[in-house]
Formats: sequence, C-alpha cells, structure tokens
Amino acid sequence: MIGPAIFGLYCSYHLIFHYLRRSSKGLPVSTNAPEAPSAVPASQANMEKLVHEPFLNRVGTYIKMSGPGWLQSAITLGGGSLSGSLYLGVLAGFGLLWVQACAMILGVIMLSAISYVTLSTGRRPFEAINREINPVLGWSWAIATVMANMVWCMPQFNLALAAVQQNLFPSMMGDESLSQQLPILLVVFAICYGIVWSYNSGGKGIATFELILKVIVAVVVVSFMGVVLKMSLMENGLDWGKIFEGFIPDLTLLTNPSVEYAAYLAETGSHAAFWTNKIVTDQQNIIITAAATAVGINMTFLMPYTLLKKGWNRNFREMAIFDLSFGLFLPFILATGCIVIAAAHQFHAKPVAGLYDPSAPPAASNLKGGYEKLLNERIKSEIGADAYQGMDAEQLSSARESLPLADKKMAAMLVTPDAFNLASALSPLTGKFVAQYVFGIGVLGMAVSTIIILMLINGFAFCEMAGQPDNVWLHRFGCLIAGLSGMTGPFLFKGEAKLWLAVPTSMFGMMLLPVAYLTFSLMFNSKNLMGENRPKGVKLVLWNLLMAVATGLAFFGAYWSIRNSAYPTQTYIAAAVVLALIAIGPMLRKKEEMLITGAK
Repeated sequence: MIGPAIFGLYCSYHLIFHYLRRSSKGLPVSTNAPEAPSAVPASQANMEKLVHEPFLNRVGTYIKMSGPGWLQSAITLGGGSLSGSLYLGVLAGFGLLWVQACAMILGVIMLSAISYVTLSTGRRPFEAINREINPVLGWSWAIATVMANMVWCMPQFNLALAAVQQNLFPSMMGDESLSQQLPILLVVFAICYGIVWSYNSGGKGIATFELILKVIVAVVVVSFMGVVLKMSLMENGLDWGKIFEGFIPDLTLLTNPSVEYAAYLAETGSHAAFWTNKIVTDQQNIIITAAATAVGINMTFLMPYTLLKKGWNRNFREMAIFDLSFGLFLPFILATGCIVIAAAHQFHAKPVAGLYDPSAPPAASNLKGGYEKLLNERIKSEIGADAYQGMDAEQLSSARESLPLADKKMAAMLVTPDAFNLASALSPLTGKFVAQYVFGIGVLGMAVSTIIILMLINGFAFCEMAGQPDNVWLHRFGCLIAGLSGMTGPFLFKGEAKLWLAVPTSMFGMMLLPVAYLTFSLMFNSKNLMGENRPKGVKLVLWNLLMAVATGLAFFGAYWSIRNSAYPTQTYIAAAVVLALIAIGPMLRKKEEMLITGAK
C-alpha cells in the first residue's frame, strides 16, 4: 500500500540529482527572479495609492479584482467536501457546523502566509524552498501535489457522471456501459480542458478563466442555498435557532454523542457502550480530519502561482488576504453549511426504515451495504474477533437478522448516505425539481470546478519540476495528464477497487501537509528570504501564533489519520522514511551550492 509513496520518493530523488547535475554543468534550472507576468489587473502605482485609502474605500476594488481565492474555492468545493458535509450532518446534526468554519479559518491563515511570502519576495515557492530551506521538501511537495491531483481527479469525474445519470437525466441511471458513460465523460473533459486552455491565452484568458470559475462556484452556492431555502419555507421547516447554535464550537462532541441519540442508545441496553463508542470515534475522526485537511497540499501549491501569474506584488498582500476571505471562506461556508443543514434535517437520528423494516420500501443498495457492515461490527464486538472470523456468509446473515430491533435502528441511522440518497430523501419535501435538478446542478458544478483546478495545478507542478515556469505547452500537457487520469475514475473507483491508489496517496499527502505548513512558517520567518518584508514586533508574534495553531493541528490530524488508517504500521514506517530523507535535505542543498560554485 505504500508503493506509490516510495515510487514518488524515488522520482523525487531522481529529479533532485538531475537538478544537481544540471547545476554543476551550468545549465539553466531556475532563477530567483519571478516569471514575467502575463496579466496585470491594475497598475502597481494605482495599487500603491489604493493601499493608503480607508479600508471601506478599498473593498469595492478588491471585490472587482478578486480571483485566486475563487480558484481555491473551486477546488475545495468538490467531492470530498460534499461527502464530509453529508456525514457531519448525519452524525451530529447541526452540532458540528462549526467544524468546517474553524477548519477553513486555519486554512485561510496558512494560505495567507504563503501569499504574503510569495508577494513579498516575488519568488516562486518551489525554487525558494529548494534554495533557502530544503530541496528534498520542495521536490516532495511538488510530487505529492501531482500524485494528489491525478488521484483525486478520478472521483470528481465519477461524481460528475453520477450527477448527470442520477439527477439531471435519471433515465440513464443504472447504465454502466462504456457506450453510455464514455460520451458523458468526454463532454465533461472537453468542457474542463477547454476552460483550462483559456488560462494560457494571455491576460484576457486569465480574466475569462476566473470569471467562469466564479460563475460555477456561484451556481454551486446558489443551488444548495436554494434547497435549504425551500426546506425552510415548508411547514415544520428548519429550526434556525439550533442552526445558528451549531456554529458555536461544542467540544463536548469530542467525548459524547449528540443528544438526539440518547433515547435510541437507551433502548440498546447493555450494548449502548458499543454504539456510543462508535458515534464518539466517528465524531472525533471527522472533527480532527476536517481541521487538518481544510486546505489540501495541492491547494498550497495553487495559491502562490496564481498570484504570480496575475502579476501581483507586495502591494497586493492585503488584497490577497481579502480575496481568500471573500472568494474562499464565504462560498465554502455557505455551500458546505447548506449541505450539512439538509443532511441533518433529513438523516440525523432518523433510522432509514427500508433497512430494518420489511414492510417499508427497500432502501438504496449503497445504504444496505453500509447498514450490514455496521451490524457486522456489532456482532463482532459481542462474540469476539476469532468467532467472527469463523462465520460464513449464511451464518452472518442469520446473526444480523437475530439482532434486537434497537441495534438495527441504530445501524439504520448511522449508515452513511451519498449525495444522491440525500436528493431522493429531499424529493418528497422540496419537490422533484429542487431535489433532483437544482441539487444535481450544484453537485455537477462541484465536480467540474474541482476537475478544472486540479488540472490547472498539475500544469503548474509540471512546469516547476521541469524548471520551465513559462512553458505554455508543458503547462497544458500537465493539465491534460490530470484530466486523462481522472477519466478513468468511473471505471477504477468502483467498490473497494478505489482504495488501491487513493489510500496511499492521501496518506502521503497527509504526512507532507503539516511538514509543508512548517516549511511555510520557516519561510515566513527567514531573514534571508524575506529581508525587510518580514513583519516585526507584535505582527510577527501574531502571525507565528496563528501559524503554530494551524501547523500543530495539521500534525495532530496527520497522526490521527495514520493511527486510524487500515495500515498504520506501514504508514508510520513510510512517514519515518520521509522525515529521514527530509532531514538530509540541507546537506543536498549544500552539495548543490558547492557544485554551482565549482562550475563557476
């Protein structure tokens, strides 16, 4: 399972030594100067004047010039956010609405720090990390980004296909033939690649690209807000008092189940401890993981390069932070919050009758599989692992049937639905048009926007690793590779097959994310890199305090994710190898400097 991580490290060191050889021969690898900007949205003189105006006078201009933050929003509003938001609502109702808000605040802090360093120095982070901090870390950061882009493009195509077949054109549902699915995938790919292509067509191309992404993100947000608005207008609609309370952090959910489970847990009698532990563990996992992964490692790669591509400099530092707040934080909270609210209203502490009641209409097949898995865990907890392993399928089925009704109800309310289960559940409440089409457009928009940005980031990473940041065709090739790999998703991401690549890649990215955060903190504090642009006094202390909180939670989240993974021992070994290689990075940097000096 750690094969892809080891392969990535091998590629990393192959490229590093290739880099050193080119340096020793006096061949070009990269420069300290930033790439020539292809688009400057406002003159530097005008921005220099604007930063001295009162804040309210600046806001209007900032909104018009916003862009990179919206691109970040487009990538984070994808399948991962959708599924995470669904489970937050199912598991804890409105009680965990604060989790994603707090997590994204920490993410915005780190992206703001990266932006501050990039705009202050004008240097590309990949080059700056390799020369000033640690070349091993720089290359690992880039390769982990490429791996994440190519792997996580796959489920986005899967999500887009499902939205088309199950929501927008339900007559196609259930048809998994190549002749049915391939045309849909090709259309999605063509749309995404066409939009990415425009990014490299000059200043107008970047402006058009950003406008398209803003529209897509706006459609996603408005779609989910429309669903929640429709729900709130219904008789016995939403309890907005409880919803607003959900944005107040409640740390008791780290050790206790949501209060809505109390009556159901009491009915399970002596087995209440099993279900309580199950709920609490899941709540802990989702709180920690959301806090640590609000900003993925590929998002940290995207932000600085979109800033440099727009030609922004140190005068745009406040603009960049505002852009992250307006273009990333606000759309993310609105979209994910609406999904949590809808899921909580429909599923939280509400058993799916079709799973445990023979007289009710049958539940969806994906719910049935999750329901049986939960009951299997309950059986295993009672009879022990050895006895459980000795049971055949027929005995296990009989054991599930003989479980008390209270246990079946608990399993039926903890089963994890997907977006299309939620759409079906909303249909009787909001009507078919809102539940299927408005909701389906929102889901499709999430998938398409994320595919576009993953392709864009992959192009940046390819150019940086090749030492050719201005090579348009290499950028487009990198985008193409990510898109083509993503198209295989609907065929590879079926059942357990999806785990073969997603698990080790996500673990590799998760291990590197906190180390990357630490690296950005070191860059922020580096006198050699930042010079007179480094904040001083109280500002420096405040920045470091905020970054320390974000980095600390990222490290804890990485540990928590690895501890609860299917292969913790192997992942710990891989993590130790990665950290050991990073530790020798400074020696590689010194060797590179000696080679360059010798070449001169």
